[in-house]
Amino acid sequence: MSHPGPAASAARSPRTAPLRAPALLFDMDGTLVDSTALVEATWAGFCRRHGLGLAEVLAYAHGRPTRETVGRFLPDPEAAAAETRRLVALEETQTTGIVEVPGARDLLAALPPGSWAVVTSAGRKLAEVRLAAAGLPVPAVLVSADDVTRGKPDPEGYLRAAAALGVPLTDVLVFEDSPAGVRAGLAGGARTVVIGGLTDFDAVTERHPDFRDFTVVPAEPASPGVALGTALPWGTPVDGGPR
Repeated sequence: MSHPGPAASAARSPRTAPLRAPALLFDMDGTLVDSTALVEATWAGFCRRHGLGLAEVLAYAHGRPTRETVGRFLPDPEAAAAETRRLVALEETQTTGIVEVPGARDLLAALPPGSWAVVTSAGRKLAEVRLAAAGLPVPAVLVSADDVTRGKPDPEGYLRAAAALGVPLTDVLVFEDSPAGVRAGLAGGARTVVIGGLTDFDAVTERHPDFRDFTVVPAEPASPGVALGTALPWGTPVDGGPR
């Protein structure tokens, strides 16, 4: 989902050296999995049931757990809890139109075992359903909305995933597509890479349209972990916009 914002990336210097990190942490929806049409249809139904504006709900919901979004727009706790259960149950049965973000499957297949995790605002069951629908593996470390008390933009999920992989969050690479998710990565001190059309953070993050120009390159003995090369350096125009 595209979010308008200041595009300051033109001032950034091109990067040609590989991105290196001991581990990679990925958001799911919008980053690894393209579920945009299904997510928007689900929230559109929610808005019709409760007389809410879809644009406002989507703007808040992107990157946040369902329970937080429902609670934001339904002030009655019992009604919010019931509606959250209904939406989660509905989402867990819907897979139509879910596909990988281009290049995600090939990238994950090339990564060393135990070098990556998923941190998602979806519940665990929903995450497993959507990863499978997109043809992507479920990693050994998957931190879902069920595992945290504070959702994105709080960095709790990323901190938990980094700890499970045995590395400091400040050393890893975080891949995100939403404002809440990017803020979570940055708040935890991680180097954060934007996937997709979100331009709000171009002054402080690297951005790529998808994963097709990433390759896993051999790690140097002095720098163990994962090294990612990219076909095009930062600053190269892609689809008419800055990188």
